[in-house]
Amino acid sequence: MYIEFRHLRTIKAIHDQGGLARAAEVLNITQSALSHQVKGLEQQVGMELFLRRSKPLKLSKAGHKLLELAHQILPKVAHLETEFAGLQDGTQGRLHIAIECHACFEWLFPVLEDFRQDWSAIDVDIRPGLSFDALPALQREEVDLVVSSDPEDIDGVTFIHLFDYEPTFVCASDHPLAAKPFVTAEDFRDQTLITYPVEKSRLDIFSQLLIPARVEPAAIRQAELTAVIILLVASGRGISVLPDWVVADQKYGHDFVTKPVTEHGLTRGLYAAIRTSEMDAPFMKDFVGFTKARTDKKLIK
Repeated sequence: MYIEFRHLRTIKAIHDQGGLARAAEVLNITQSALSHQVKGLEQQVGMELFLRRSKPLKLSKAGHKLLELAHQILPKVAHLETEFAGLQDGTQGRLHIAIECHACFEWLFPVLEDFRQDWSAIDVDIRPGLSFDALPALQREEVDLVVSSDPEDIDGVTFIHLFDYEPTFVCASDHPLAAKPFVTAEDFRDQTLITYPVEKSRLDIFSQLLIPARVEPAAIRQAELTAVIILLVASGRGISVLPDWVVADQKYGHDFVTKPVTEHGLTRGLYAAIRTSEMDAPFMKDFVGFTKARTDKKLIK
């Protein structure tokens, strides 16, 4: 037995309309074509699908079985058609984001709140990209966007600049280094450096300063949460280097001071890595736009 979607639509239309004439109008076909379709379907089933002497036309037991199937299948098909149409016009889709930095959560959530209000139909999820290789996952379509500070030349992937930031030195107000106008690599040699629990190569202070200078801090202490790092620093338990948008947040109080890293400071860029084939999707463009708008409003320092 071979049943098509049109057969299910036919059974439902005849049941709903109570006859072939009205069903043919709803289905936008001739009554003759509809009658021929019903006879062909009955030949496949091997039974009559309608009690033809009844008015309005009623389904037989076999017809009711097909109607039950139509009620199960047709709504799912209609939902899938709507999703496909949304994918084509960019009103629906998936935005699964991988983040290669702990501190990015500080600015990402307000951006996603703006994004959600305009794109409620987009499936949004966040995956910390530090627990897996985010960029290969992007190529495998396991995620849709990677927030990274290290753009690479990858086939099929485009890096879009979001904003620049400054890795900023942070210490307690009464720390000896608090009096310096800026810090250098040597200032870290006898200090306890408090960092996020990631590889050194992924931390700006190591990749941009300490590793090239061949300087190793006296000790390294790790903490998952930005608030905990700030608390430890303010308590004199060590020093840290955090993005400027973090230390500018007023919720962390003023029990610490900030200084540039090196005389002229360090500048890093943050990028959205997107599959090139999807970078023109309207919701992707809006995500980038919302991020830049937040930057312009100085909500990201």
